[in-house]
Amino acid sequence: MSLRSTDPDQIPAATLAVARAAFPKGSLAIRIRDALGVLFHDEAFAAAFSTRGRSALSPARLALVSILQFGEGLSDRQAAEAVRARIDWKYALGLELTDAGFDYSVLSEFRDRLIAGSLEQSLLDTILERAVTAGLLRTGGRQRTDSTHVLMAMRTMNRLEQVHETVRAALNALAAAAPDWLLAQAEPGWFERYEARVEDYRLPKNKAERILLGHEIGADGNGVLRAVYSQDAPGWLRDIPAVQTLRHVWIQQYVTIDGQLRWRAPDEQPPGTIRQISPYDGDARAGTKRDSHWDGYKVHLTETCDTDAPHLITNVITAPSPGSDYEATGLVQEALASRELTPAVHLADKGYMSAHNFARADRRGIELLGPMMPDNAWQSAEGNGFAVSDFHIDWDIRVITCPTGATSSPWANETDQGGTPVVRVRFSMRDCKACPSRDLCTCGAKGRRITLRPQEEHEALQRARQRQSTDEWQQRYAHRAGVEGTIAQGVKGFGLRRPRYRGTAMTHLQHLLIAAAMNLTRLDAWLTGTRLAPTRTSHFAALRPAA
Repeated sequence: MSLRSTDPDQIPAATLAVARAAFPKGSLAIRIRDALGVLFHDEAFAAAFSTRGRSALSPARLALVSILQFGEGLSDRQAAEAVRARIDWKYALGLELTDAGFDYSVLSEFRDRLIAGSLEQSLLDTILERAVTAGLLRTGGRQRTDSTHVLMAMRTMNRLEQVHETVRAALNALAAAAPDWLLAQAEPGWFERYEARVEDYRLPKNKAERILLGHEIGADGNGVLRAVYSQDAPGWLRDIPAVQTLRHVWIQQYVTIDGQLRWRAPDEQPPGTIRQISPYDGDARAGTKRDSHWDGYKVHLTETCDTDAPHLITNVITAPSPGSDYEATGLVQEALASRELTPAVHLADKGYMSAHNFARADRRGIELLGPMMPDNAWQSAEGNGFAVSDFHIDWDIRVITCPTGATSSPWANETDQGGTPVVRVRFSMRDCKACPSRDLCTCGAKGRRITLRPQEEHEALQRARQRQSTDEWQQRYAHRAGVEGTIAQGVKGFGLRRPRYRGTAMTHLQHLLIAAAMNLTRLDAWLTGTRLAPTRTSHFAALRPAA
């Protein structure tokens, strides 16, 4: 497929006249074209297209079609039909009214090329750059981040279903790649067990029978692997993705002890960050947040939230489900800085906060605004004890002085169980034992023990805890709540939580297309003076007496 140079700057006269007559008040596609002009140009996609070969559709137009497609929740067939039939889309794309469009399969190929050429981020960035040029987006100001879970495109399976389907997927892949070889290796029982997808309601209900069936499936999987990895088998069979998945899943789910294959106990399985849960989506993982459990991914959205400009999504991160939110804080700030969109204030909830993130944001000139976990030591919880904040720390001579004047022994720089650098300090048992305020400080048999973060992180943490107790901080932090409306808009209006594709790369592309479509919707709302919707209040809640 080659790249064909096009000139979409001029809208054909007939298309212009008919669109103006049919849409006297305009539409989103028409207003965005009028306000921002041509968003994409073919040259930006040259890396993903050959300059030789047969003539092809303009990738710049396909990029806009893809964004409009997700803006209206259309399938590939429906989007291709819209290009053929809708006047406002022809106007936005700069097409003649007689243009016959393209086959819907082109959109799938275009997405693959975006991924192969690492051009997916440019779809969102181009809209943001145009907003900057129009004065609707600027560096500094406020931005806020939040995340939500994303369900994988495949159905959720229990353990028994997963191993059965993993064997079936490997057999189907081998049957397509080397049918004669597989027919010579297949055992008679395989055809009966793996010719069709298994359903849980057809599986044994008795626990012992299910375990026995799991062992039988495990033996079948081992048989497939032995055949593939035998010296007589073609070596390239081992590189088939479904075979690799079978090998990984069998390592995670089974163990051989004294020549006997058995299920791994739950505590013998690998952690959720690396444990595969589907033979058809190797990137999806099981996630848990409080009482919510899901299989798939997590998406982090960051948006501007100044009152004098439209709220535009500036960054999208698609991450594995088990990942902690605080791990994404630095990634968000790095991505914004690389595109010269660094905020002055970055608002996020408690999950994104850590002493390390506070210190790192300070170094970048960003005020990370969010509630930090309080000091959970009993001395702080009871309110009348000697908390760490009551001690004087001299970082130069590495000595801590307690509220009664006792000084600590020299401290040690160590790492905690998670590998994080910490400072461990102890006070002499002689000083603590004779101290009249001992009951306010320690209840242990030894002297007071204190664990600190490194100086930069400790001081950033103390400042954050002090600030969040003020009314001014609460008023400023109230601006974070609006990002939940953005999550709701993405989920309900744009399918943010329901991927159409498999794998992290394609799911992330979908999230970027959704973010770009939401930005066009918000730019259109800003240009037409549409006000933000207020927070919903139920009819009953509205009856609450003022008192």
